[in-house]
Amino acid sequence: MTERRKIVVVLKGYPRLSETFIAQELLGLERAGFDLELVALRKPTDKKRHPIHDEIKAPVHYLPEYLHEEPARVARGLLRCLPKPGFWRALPAFFSDLWRDPTRNRVRRFGQAMVLSAEWPKGGEWLHAHFIHAPASVARYASMITGIGWTCSAHAKDIWTSPEWELAGKLDSTRWTVTCTQTGFEHLRHLAGGKPHVHLSYHGLDLSRFGPFEGTRPATDGSDPAHPVTIVSVGRAVEKKGFDILLRALSLLSADLTWRFVHIGGGDFLKKLQALASELGIAEKIVWHGSLSQTEVLQQYRDADIFALACRITADGDRDGLPNVIVEASSQALVCISTNISGIPELLVDGENGFVVAPEDPQALAAALEKAIRDPALRNCLGEAAERKVRGHFDHQTSIRQLKDLFESEWRSVE
Repeated sequence: MTERRKIVVVLKGYPRLSETFIAQELLGLERAGFDLELVALRKPTDKKRHPIHDEIKAPVHYLPEYLHEEPARVARGLLRCLPKPGFWRALPAFFSDLWRDPTRNRVRRFGQAMVLSAEWPKGGEWLHAHFIHAPASVARYASMITGIGWTCSAHAKDIWTSPEWELAGKLDSTRWTVTCTQTGFEHLRHLAGGKPHVHLSYHGLDLSRFGPFEGTRPATDGSDPAHPVTIVSVGRAVEKKGFDILLRALSLLSADLTWRFVHIGGGDFLKKLQALASELGIAEKIVWHGSLSQTEVLQQYRDADIFALACRITADGDRDGLPNVIVEASSQALVCISTNISGIPELLVDGENGFVVAPEDPQALAAALEKAIRDPALRNCLGEAAERKVRGHFDHQTSIRQLKDLFESEWRSVE
């Protein structure tokens, strides 16, 4: 690439502790030679931030989260967009969407797109949305108004909780879309009518931040009360993470086993989970850390014996793709126990490099946990196999190269 090109990146919120994969990608694109300007639909709510956020040089621009809170700014956006021919092309698309989705959120996305178009960052030559739900709605309308092409990264919840008519419309207007699991790729490729502009690109892991675990984990087997087996899990306390299932599985473990469970993450259901732990009689064996930085989480992986995450598909279709925390834990040769949904089996194979059980099954999860607790040699063997797979196939530099090639080929085609 002979000159630096500026990409305007639309995000739902920034920075967010739970979206290190996005921060990792942004930093990777900057290091690959792109200038970025970040546009977020909401301001941060996390009290902490990861060190990687401080390494990203891109300025951050915040759109009005709620239109009624900044009416003058929205009005200026409208006045500046009215003379643009693209505004009158975007308006019918907005009304068509509003007819199918008559919500305030739909109006909000169009209003945010007007503000973005009116306050367009100087030098911005491309528009990229992270997540194919709200950020992509804003990006699609803004692309129509400005005439600037747009692309999209789709992930998990945004794919599976969006109506198919909306996904198909966005896929039809993007220059290309990438997604991070085979299941998501197949779904989006189907909705795109088989067009070849949908691509599979695993997030991968910045292995320079997750160097190999150089220590030796103790051969604890749950039989010594003085040396409990440590089980760690990382994730927001939300339904799709299945922490209630994990707690029930822990409560089913044999009474002769000694273990402790460490949870890392915030979330709306945290108090409910703590109450459930008390109800199940296991509260005294659990440590609730809340949100931690990436370096602190890395140390927790290294101090643990087992990683567990009981991912599920919720009633509204929400689910994880391939949770980055499973990739992170695997990079530390930490054996992982999870479920066979979405992209998890694309990394973990039951009995080869981890334990994989059906979702919503605390008995099966408890059996896997008990097997892992009682057999430290098996834990080490499976964990080492998972680390080899991560270091061989989930390096984020591969994803950055794919994205760089996609952006550059698109720009060459429009020059």
